[in-house]
Amino acid sequence: MISFQKSITKEEINELPLEAFEGEIVIIDSEEGLEEAVEYLKQFPVLGFDTETKPSFTKGNVNPVALLQLSSFEKSFLFRLNRIGLPFPLIDLLSDPEIIKVGAAIKDDIRGLQDIKDFDGNSFLELQQYVSSFGIENYSLKKLAAIVLKIRISKRQQVSNWEAAELSLGQLRYAATDAWVSLEIYNALRASISR
Repeated sequence: MISFQKSITKEEINELPLEAFEGEIVIIDSEEGLEEAVEYLKQFPVLGFDTETKPSFTKGNVNPVALLQLSSFEKSFLFRLNRIGLPFPLIDLLSDPEIIKVGAAIKDDIRGLQDIKDFDGNSFLELQQYVSSFGIENYSLKKLAAIVLKIRISKRQQVSNWEAAELSLGQLRYAATDAWVSLEIYNALRASISR
């Protein structure tokens, strides 16, 4: 088994190459393409998972989840939930016990989705728990990407308006990268076990 460093400094991260998702990004903001997207995603045993929510600067006010990201290695789907809600095909996918959905700090993501429409969240894998069995003590997605994949990912778009009429190219790239990199981290950790 390959061993990973326990933690990483900001300075070490800044030395690493900046990477982002280079595959196809598909935006789903209406019923058109929804079924096709879900059918595509259902062929994979593991998917990268994340959500984005418009930040609220008012104490006690939490906005609903605006974007759900589900990614394979080649394609990242961005579902604009502020426009389509949480339709049955997505609930079916999120509830599917045969498909592992991998992400970091996903408890609030799942709860946010369940606030839109209640469902049984089956087969979600929390990277922050999973990495501890590899001796890794840093849990942020940025640090995990640096430790496991030796890449730097940008978090610049994190606090942006995810309910905007049009999402910027930067937002799309950021959202797709977060879901994809979770999948890459999981895959690299799994591969390290057999080495």
